[in-house]
Amino acid sequence: MKDLPHSRSFRDYVFIGLKGMAMGAADLVPGVSGGTVALIAGIYDELLSTIASLRIGMLTDLFRNGLLATWKAANASFILALAGGIFTSIAVLSNLLHHLLVHNKEALYAFFFGLVAASVPLVGKTFGRWSTRHVGLALLGTAIAAAITSLPVSSGSDGPLFLAFCASIAACAMILPGISGSFILLLLGAYGAVIGALKDLDFIRIAAIAGGALIGLLGFSRLLQKLLTKARSQTLALLTGFLLGSLQALWPWKKALSLLYTHSDGRETWSQTNDWPPAESTELLLSCAGFALLGAALVIGLSRLGNGILPVKR
Repeated sequence: MKDLPHSRSFRDYVFIGLKGMAMGAADLVPGVSGGTVALIAGIYDELLSTIASLRIGMLTDLFRNGLLATWKAANASFILALAGGIFTSIAVLSNLLHHLLVHNKEALYAFFFGLVAASVPLVGKTFGRWSTRHVGLALLGTAIAAAITSLPVSSGSDGPLFLAFCASIAACAMILPGISGSFILLLLGAYGAVIGALKDLDFIRIAAIAGGALIGLLGFSRLLQKLLTKARSQTLALLTGFLLGSLQALWPWKKALSLLYTHSDGRETWSQTNDWPPAESTELLLSCAGFALLGAALVIGLSRLGNGILPVKR
């Protein structure tokens, strides 16, 4: 790992934990990426470097070099603080977010729409000057994210092996700003099963989900880190496009098209398309606008707390 902080105070780790909580909350909502939060909070580079550096050989290093040296080499304090925040958020907020998705979906999505929309210019301004290549990559990222978030929802299974497979794919999306791990789970038909396992504390399925996510994270983080090292500005241009393209999935107002399938508990999943807000619902429109502004304000605050978003190395 390169360019990581040599020492941190307890206060620093508290802030890392809070950023982890924000990442965990984002990953629970289909359409929002925890990677987006990591990017705007200024910990994206360190997150990728830390995950990519993890290897089986560290178990040997533990006996050869000792606990303290191996702990520092793995940047384990950062991992512990961040993971603690993520899992705390998941444990505390999963029921609340489930309730909001059912009863206040427009306001919740408006909040995250504002959050992601405000992230686009913040990430885009990391370039000193946009070239034609940067614009092309941003447009490509926009098209990819828009295409992925427009795919029809599938009907999946709640078996541990299937959930592990879905979690490995979703974990790759989790560290990509603009492409939501939860949305990937929704597309694969595993979102309800994953939320249900967390809600019911089904430890067998939770273990399968965690194992699959770990495999996906370790593999994909290495690739993404290499891209940021060798072609940083181009990669960030592509990530900017991912953020922009994901906005269509976060538009608060949807129109049901056709019934896809009915869950065992009677819930129905419909294919949807974006719609205009109802003209007679002025109160809801104002409420959503307020939540969108709140999301944008949170992004600006996180960006300042994180001392900027991934400045491009010259």
